Amino acid sequence: MKVAIVHEWFVDYAGSERVVEQLLQVYPEADLFSVIDFMPDHLRKHILNKRANTTFIQKLPFARKHYRNYLALMPLAIEQLDVSAYDVVISSSHAVAKGVITHAGQVHICYCHSPIRYAWDLYHQYLRESGLNKGLKGLLAKSILHYMRMWDYTTANRPDHFIANSSYIARRIKKVYNREASIIYPPVDVDSFSISMAKEDFYLTASRLVPYKKVDMIVETFAQLPDKKLVVIGDGPDFNKIKAKVRSNIVFMGYQPFEVLKTHMQKARAFIFAAEEDFGIIPVEAQACGTPVIAFGKGGACETVIEGVTGILYKEQHVRSLVNAIYEFESRITDFAPSVIRKNAERFSSEAFKTKMSEFVKESYHKTN
Repeated sequence: MKVAIVHEWFVDYAGSERVVEQLLQVYPEADLFSVIDFMPDHLRKHILNKRANTTFIQKLPFARKHYRNYLALMPLAIEQLDVSAYDVVISSSHAVAKGVITHAGQVHICYCHSPIRYAWDLYHQYLRESGLNKGLKGLLAKSILHYMRMWDYTTANRPDHFIANSSYIARRIKKVYNREASIIYPPVDVDSFSISMAKEDFYLTASRLVPYKKVDMIVETFAQLPDKKLVVIGDGPDFNKIKAKVRSNIVFMGYQPFEVLKTHMQKARAFIFAAEEDFGIIPVEAQACGTPVIAFGKGGACETVIEGVTGILYKEQHVRSLVNAIYEFESRITDFAPSVIRKNAERFSSEAFKTKMSEFVKESYHKTN
């Protein structure tokens, strides 16, 4: 069985690249395809030191840093990738990868992280936060995203099978593409985290500091709870904005290496999570340390955090709602057993992902052949 793996772009090592990494653990002989490949050499070990077959965008001016500016060309580019020699094509898609062209003798399985967020459900938010909701630039951006929506919908039948990374994304796939999707949760490296029974008197949040992560809201919440300590780990565009809101009970650590992050996850009384994520890896990592999670109750967190058992889910992305959740957590703190929390995290292990993907691909391939 000859396998091709199609990914949007290789520039970093984040959630979608972890999926490709684990797929390569299952299919080490697979060839990689992507729009561009500028992954730094020190990260290339995660993809078995392979280099992807790329498109013409790889050679366009400033593509290394500003590849997103070529979004309008990506549908054309992805269709130029020739994967016709492969039995199975697995696309890891959150933008255009699912649009790769295959023929009737192939099986195309799309592992969908999400339909294109900025073209569909986050369309208005994206335009507003990017300052593109008016003017000539705004008109151009809206035209491009309209074209992307049209192309994205018309290519929804190219994959033979969709796999969603959560029930939340399966519902989005159904709404946007009118396609049913199986669910296989993405791989979380739970083995890199170990349980700690001894918790200290502080709360932790950690993420990239970008608007939708709502770290500013978490900081504002603890500014109203001066008797409770919060540790914030992370870096990003909102660094200065968030730092300006820090009070004496809040420790703002910025970027920290993995070992420091892990130690704080193990020792924290609870991990605070405020984003609406498609899945959300870091709440699972916290649970792998036996640490309960206080999370916004929408999106993937509803599938990874068990209410009243491994954490608390609050209903609104608002300071008041989070304050109430923290008080509720403290009133029930003895209900959260580290060993039970760790057990829940193990459902999302890399091994579980690899086993389920392997079985799905094998079954799909044999049905076709």
